[in-house]
Formats: sequence, C-alpha cells, structure tokens
Amino acid sequence: MRSKLARKLIRWFEANARDLPWRRRRTPYRVWLSEMMLQQTQVDTVIPYFRRFTKRFPTVGALADAPLDEVLKLWEGLGYYARARNLHRAARIVAHEFKGRFPKTVEGLMRLPGVGRYSAGAIASLAFGVDAPALDGNVARVLCRIFAIRRDPREARTRDELWSLAGSLLPKGQAGKFNEALMELGATICTPRAPKCEICPIAAHCEARRRGIQERLPVRHARKLTPHYDVTAAVIRHNGRVLIAQRPHEGMLGGLWEFPGGKRETGESLEECLRREIREELKLEIEVGEPVAVVKHAYTHFRITLHAFECRVLSGKPQATGVADFKWVRMSEIDRYAFAVTDRKIIQALGDA
Repeated sequence: MRSKLARKLIRWFEANARDLPWRRRRTPYRVWLSEMMLQQTQVDTVIPYFRRFTKRFPTVGALADAPLDEVLKLWEGLGYYARARNLHRAARIVAHEFKGRFPKTVEGLMRLPGVGRYSAGAIASLAFGVDAPALDGNVARVLCRIFAIRRDPREARTRDELWSLAGSLLPKGQAGKFNEALMELGATICTPRAPKCEICPIAAHCEARRRGIQERLPVRHARKLTPHYDVTAAVIRHNGRVLIAQRPHEGMLGGLWEFPGGKRETGESLEECLRREIREELKLEIEVGEPVAVVKHAYTHFRITLHAFECRVLSGKPQATGVADFKWVRMSEIDRYAFAVTDRKIIQALGDA
C-alpha cells in the first residue's frame, strides 16, 4: 500500500507542481537558501525575497563576503531575523571552511547554523538525492490524516512517530521528489481547513477521510494566553538628524536598527520607562514630548504595543552602553538601514507628519 501511495503522489506532483523559482536551476545553494527562507513563512511571501537574494548574492561565496548589515537590509520585512544571521554565518562556514561545497549528509548539514532536522532532510534529499525524510508542518498534517493520528503533532512522542512514518514511506532513490510532493499536497490540497479531499490523489489511502474526521485532524491542544507588553521608543533629533540604535547582534531582532527604547516595567508610566531605557542604553537624560505613533504587533509568542514619542536631550552624549552601536542620521538616509516592521511604521508616521 505504501509504495502505491508514493507512486500516486509523485505522479500527481509531476503533473501539478507549482512553478516556484527555487525549483528552477536547482543547486545546493538555492535549495538551502529557499529552505532557510521558507521556515515559518508562506511561499508567496518568500518568492520576491528569494529573487532579490539570488540576484544580489548568486553564490554562497557572494553571500559570505557581504557585510551582515547588507544581508539584514535585504531580509528586512521577512521576519524571524535570527534566520538571516544564521544564513550569513552558515554561508561563511561553507565558503571559507568547506571551500564552497555544502555538506551532503543530514548530519553534516545539521552542523550549519540554522539548519535543523527538517531543513537538513529537505536539503539532503532535494539537493543530493539522499534517502532522508523531511517533516514540516504540511507533512505532519498530511500524515496525521492518512494514518488518523489523534494526538497533537507538537508532542515529542507524536513527533517521533511522524518522523518514523515519514521515513517508512520514502521510495528508495526518490526521496527528494516524494518529500516535495508531500509538502505540496499539504500546501495546496490537504490544507488546515476545508481539505480538498475530492481531488486528493491519495484520498483512497486516507484513514481520516474514511472515518470522516479529516477536518478534526491534526489535534491541537489549546495554547496558553499570549502575553502582551507595552514598549516605548524615542525619536531624538539634533541638528537635522535623528538618533537610531543597533540592537545587540545576539537575541531577538539582533543587528537591526531601531528608535531606542524598551519594555515598560510594572508600575512605570510610558514616560518613566522611556527615560530609564535611554539612560540605560545610551547614557542620555531626555525629556519626553508628544506622541508620534502607536504600533500594535504580534510576534510568535507575545504581542506588543509600541509607543513612540518625540524626545529632547537634556544632558549627556550618546554612549553605546546597552546597544551595539548608534548613529545620527538624516531622514533621507534612513532607508539604508535595516529596521523591524514596527520601527518602519514609526518611520512612515514621521514621513506622514
């Protein structure tokens, strides 16, 4: 049954695969780059970024030789910025330590920054023909339905079972095509809501459909309430320039530029928070003035409301005590720097004022 399922799925994929830029002129570099970009990001969002990256950095060597700031700027808006930093680090390892050649094994690929078990399996099978499974969210959903697994795929025991099933289904010598077909099926047919069972090429093999429970799978346990934080940002001007700060390179949004500020602590007013943050980060005493913008944004595990204020320096000269760097820049120059989407909205508000 499993070999028949694999044959049907591959035939369907060969006839129906979407025309995606990383499926053309497939090289290890392009496969790796696409897999790094596709982590937690929709295909339609990734396509223009992939095209810009491959135009600017056509080889892993070109990417390795670029400064991190340029890589972050080109990544701007794609989110999950640790991926961009890992991309750059991995490119330098491949270019300088491996002489431009990517490891060909799952184990070797997993030694690269940012490459986990799924990415390694996908790259090894797609770029090098290794018989390795690749279990992403789409594949997990398809397998939960095919085998009517009524446990949350995020649980470790269920995840291990799904990896085992994915490996057992692999047709020898065609792992790359089969993995890609499973991903494609999950993305276009076996979707989270309202799966298109009537046109699914492997509907006859689906136990969930036979039982009429396909829309109730995969099982998802309720998530905890998402915490919310108030965050402040200062727009500090001097001689026609505005002060921007670079976040520490490690940690969330590392290496990006921002209007300096930070998270409000319990019992603080927004103004008190901003004065404290600017003192801690830049050794400046400021006066907090009029509001500039209020930006709401949701990250994976929390939500923020960012409050930006016009501010004036009362005393001190900027020092990078809690930031990686700082610069006084003209608004006409600000697009040279990579900002998170929240700070981009502050820039937009300043332009609209």
